Amino acid sequence: MTATRAELAAGLAHPLVGPALRLSLETTFASLAIIVGLGTPFAWTLARARGRWARVVETCAQLPIVIPPAVAGVALLLAFGRRGLLAGWLYPVGWAAPFTTAAVVMAQVFVSAPFYVQAAVSAFRRLDERLVVVARTFGASPARVLFRLGLPLAAPSLVAGAAMSWARALGEFGATLMFAGNLEGRTQTLPLAIYAALESDLRAAQALSIVLVVVALVVLVFVRLASARGGEA
Repeated sequence: MTATRAELAAGLAHPLVGPALRLSLETTFASLAIIVGLGTPFAWTLARARGRWARVVETCAQLPIVIPPAVAGVALLLAFGRRGLLAGWLYPVGWAAPFTTAAVVMAQVFVSAPFYVQAAVSAFRRLDERLVVVARTFGASPARVLFRLGLPLAAPSLVAGAAMSWARALGEFGATLMFAGNLEGRTQTLPLAIYAALESDLRAAQALSIVLVVVALVVLVFVRLASARGGEA
């Protein structure tokens, strides 16, 4: 079934679209900020580490890439649910993360963080180790080496990894549905809105699908350009 411009416009005007788009942008940029803020020093440490345990940690960090999203959602429920393993000391009485906007961000961070961390680790490992040694010899702290040396040199790859991570978060469906539910205006992101629209208005589902395909294409082109720039550097 093809969609005309009028049908696309009608689909984008569906009441589901606006709240889902707003929620998706808010949660994906929040998750990206968390991933970059915590993932960058983690990736730097992992890239500099040596030994068996470093490889074990790196493998565990990549595990969410291959775990089925539904399994990831169940794992998040078991860990952070009202009666989960971590609920006793994480939550105040009467509150829990599942089926809240915070749960959407948590699911997105879980499934998309490995894409950024993997790119960052690879970029940091490509740095000339002699530059790091010289910087440390002149008394630079590890944090100063990271911010003044590591980040500028690895910036193109970090940006590409962040773009891939954001795109993965934007397209997240299974873990979000299992852990956060599909509550309009609260946990219903664009992929979940497509799922809901299939039962009420196929035009909205088509329009949102086209939007996500276009976004994915733009991100891929951007990543290729950023990677090429990093290779030239």
